[in-house]
Amino acid sequence: MACGQLGTVAAQLLVEVKHLYSSNSYMSDDLLSALQDVFGSSLLASLDIVDRKGVTHVTSPSGRHLYLVVGSSGKLYTCLPSGLYCPCSFFTYATLMRGESLVCKHVLAVQLAQAMGALQELSVSDEELIGLLMNKDAAQ
Repeated sequence: MACGQLGTVAAQLLVEVKHLYSSNSYMSDDLLSALQDVFGSSLLASLDIVDRKGVTHVTSPSGRHLYLVVGSSGKLYTCLPSGLYCPCSFFTYATLMRGESLVCKHVLAVQLAQAMGALQELSVSDEELIGLLMNKDAAQ
């Protein structure tokens, strides 16, 4: 399956997660199996991050926003709203350089948390948001 088609399948699965989770607050075994087929080993780690309430949607008064994800080691990752960037090494090597994975566990956790309505919310000043983008500890 071509990468573009796989991305389309992944997007459709995330829509299904949102639909099922909003009406039933759970995912079916079939849906979990399909997610596992598409996302592989990243799925379980991503669901663990979501379960630990490790995804925070950070907004500023100017309307800019980003996501902070607490990784399994406790390290904080800043993911962009487009879903096309995470500073972790897996995203760099497996996703961008080798094309072996659609996303890393941090980006997938953001997508799942959005679909499941499991985002934590944090409002910060524009200066604090800039600090987060520059890897400074502005929000903690």
